[in-house]
Amino acid sequence: MTTSHLLDDIRNVNLSYLLLVQRLLNEDRSAAMFRLKLSEQMADTLASLPISQLAKLANSNQLLCHFALVDPAQLASLTTQQREDDLKRTHAAILLAGSMHDDEEEVVLKKGHHHGR
Repeated sequence: MTTSHLLDDIRNVNLSYLLLVQRLLNEDRSAAMFRLKLSEQMADTLASLPISQLAKLANSNQLLCHFALVDPAQLASLTTQQREDDLKRTHAAILLAGSMHDDEEEVVLKKGHHHGR
């Protein structure tokens, strides 16, 4: 596969992701913000973008979405055979919620650090 094809694939994924983000925000804003780890302001901005702006934003050589699991042990625990699929989903939700909480604490700490100067 050539670099040109890879860049086209990235752009296609970006556009699909942005369209999904808008759909999730329109269907259940709170759940979407939680799942996507979006602030209120980012949710407002993304939900209001017209398709022309989404296409412009998607036209990047960088992926706009990122892999939410950062710990290989988390990934391994979700991919090994477990008793039930429901347990996997619950486990994933807990891990991702914890990761979101860590992100929020980091933002609060950074804001506090900047205000303290």
